[in-house]
Amino acid sequence: MEVIPLQSGSSGNCVYVESHDVRLLFDAGISGRKAQERLADYGKDIRDVDALIISHDHRDHVCCLGAIHRKFGLPVYITKRTLETTQRRMKLGELTEVSHFDAGDTLCFGPVSVETFSTPHDAADGVVFVVDDTRCRFGLLTDLGHVFDGLREKVAALDAVLVESNYDPDMLAAGPYPQFLKTRISGPRGHLSNVDCANLLKSASARLQWACLAHLSDENNDPETAMRTHREILGYDFPLQCANRQSTTGMLRVKNDLGSTLTSHDFAVARSPGHELDTSSTKT
Repeated sequence: MEVIPLQSGSSGNCVYVESHDVRLLFDAGISGRKAQERLADYGKDIRDVDALIISHDHRDHVCCLGAIHRKFGLPVYITKRTLETTQRRMKLGELTEVSHFDAGDTLCFGPVSVETFSTPHDAADGVVFVVDDTRCRFGLLTDLGHVFDGLREKVAALDAVLVESNYDPDMLAAGPYPQFLKTRISGPRGHLSNVDCANLLKSASARLQWACLAHLSDENNDPETAMRTHREILGYDFPLQCANRQSTTGMLRVKNDLGSTLTSHDFAVARSPGHELDTSSTKT
């Protein structure tokens, strides 16, 4: 499995995942031009993407949804409430190929499945994702609100994870944001701090090949602070890196048992509650 975080931070989010010739784009918080050019740097054509999957209605994840959909002809997968809320807040333009799913559904694209889970983040209907290609499992876990019930168990069953490490508590407290916004960010429907994220990653098992810290705040965090906090809590042997807030992080590979030089283990994990969504249906 190949993972390319095209950008991850307060200014915009978009992540490319490919496995078994299935190509998925998660979120549309950067322009189509940037997404196209950044994928081309890795020999990828954005027009080959099979689905554009949206996590929630906040601008840094959805502002370029309509433009990317129309320019490159990408089918959109989004919950109904997220789409309705987004359309009230901004002009998306015409959407001609949309499939709705509910939080808890599993989206199936040939041999690749995308499990969806609801979060307590302060969005209309926010979800996070686990991509399973039958050989390995990758978690895309940002805008979490707080470490909700079941999240640690999900992390323990992953081979790799892109996970929110949004703010440093001291930087947030001393920073320029008004108090209501500081309270919102640090509250149970806001974001995970560096300490929250590091403690969540304690749940990871020996099978975890890497964790990439993501969605760092432009104002209340920086990569050096985030990495230092995680090293203090997790140690220096933990397989850790940090996503780029303004550009591409690079290609991150999740290897299966046969091809990996890293530790991985056999596993058995129950499917999330819900049902599988046939991706040829629910068009609107």
